[in-house]
Amino acid sequence: MELPGPWSDRYVAANGARFHCVEAGPADGPLVLLLHGFPQFWWAWRAQLPALADAGYRAVAMDLRGYGGSDKTPNGYDPVTLAGDVSGVVKALGERSAVLVGHGWGGYVAWATATLHPREVSALGAVAAPHPGAMLRGLRRHPASPALRHVLAMQVPLRPERRLARADTGFLRDHLRSWSSPASAFPDDDTVTTYQRAISQWPSSHCALEYHRWLVRSQVRTDGRAFERAMRAPVGQPVLVVRGSDDRTLPPGAFEATPAHVLGHVTEHDVAGAGHFVPEEAPDAFTALLLDWLSQR
Repeated sequence: MELPGPWSDRYVAANGARFHCVEAGPADGPLVLLLHGFPQFWWAWRAQLPALADAGYRAVAMDLRGYGGSDKTPNGYDPVTLAGDVSGVVKALGERSAVLVGHGWGGYVAWATATLHPREVSALGAVAAPHPGAMLRGLRRHPASPALRHVLAMQVPLRPERRLARADTGFLRDHLRSWSSPASAFPDDDTVTTYQRAISQWPSSHCALEYHRWLVRSQVRTDGRAFERAMRAPVGQPVLVVRGSDDRTLPPGAFEATPAHVLGHVTEHDVAGAGHFVPEEAPDAFTALLLDWLSQR
């Protein structure tokens, strides 16, 4: 998963695992740590890495646990462990804190990190990712939402990961296209091929789906209830919330309820002509608003 570009690859140890990171920009610049979503890997931020570097930021995109070049451990796909991963990576990179920018599941993990490890998070950018508390309430109130149907479909053992890992099923391609805006050209064939190659490295597909499975299992487990209680603590950092104007996958009301979970300043943006995959569907528009938000911190 070391793809060519204006960046460098490195591996860091944190929280009992090894993580693949891709870095661009000055080593002494403010750290912006980018967290991808499903079914992607660090490459989801290929448009933002050089732009952030040119603006003087130390931009780092990491592969989350189970994805890309990071360790694919047999367990550890709960948000408490994942938040510990991110906090540990910040420190392993030699920094006290970072601006976290997460998309989708990466945004879910970013919210958890900001709450559970606030010292390592100076600000939070959440893209297509309402606050977990707002998200869970929305899923319970709107059982027909595409996001909940998707999560529930992943609970069946073995079959979903096989469909995800095999290119001939078209599952990954169809997921990316159906969650994108009808006005978007994303994803093109090269993008589908790149993501398919990454997720087909066994057990990546299984690890990716363990995020989904924990979300459902957590509803009847003590660790899930403990996480929900912990996430009731308001986020004190400045927060950027971004969603695509054509994103119909997440439950109604989840974004609107998100600011109630934040004590810091909240900046909200809708990106026209984008669906769920905003940084890739509208890279120029998203990068511009991200840089503008960072410059005002």
